[in-house]
Amino acid sequence: MFNDIGALELVTLVVLAVLVFGPDKLPKVIQDVTRTIRKIREFSDSAKQDIRDELGPEFKDFEFEDLNPKTFIRKQLDNDELGLKELRSGFDLKKEMAEVTDAVHGRDTEASSASSAAASSSGGRIDMSKKADLSKRPEKAEKPAADDRPPFDVDAT
Repeated sequence: MFNDIGALELVTLVVLAVLVFGPDKLPKVIQDVTRTIRKIREFSDSAKQDIRDELGPEFKDFEFEDLNPKTFIRKQLDNDELGLKELRSGFDLKKEMAEVTDAVHGRDTEASSASSAAASSSGGRIDMSKKADLSKRPEKAEKPAADDRPPFDVDAT
């Protein structure tokens, strides 16, 4: 529950509690707080059990922790039905980033051009290492005048 509280923070809380409640009232306050936490936990466990009973046998393996988006996504990604483990093992992020960097900087290495050509023919990806042909641009594209403003959409802001 308090995994991220350090020793210094705990000592500070204890000193603060002694100063606020006093040494004579502090044991009574601690008992009241622990009793309240215990009742909240019992209520929570009872509510979880009631929900499980109402859901029926179809949801016998339902866990409330799965409602946390991180846990849900992690559980779904570990599921082997989708074949994501094969995709994850076949994807080399460093290699992909090196190819993109080479393409952006216009470096024409044999390895990057061969791998990008193979990737574009097999995976339908765009070959970023080729230079754009500026002669194929449409002639109608004109620069707007300096005082022309783009259209303003009141609903978009």
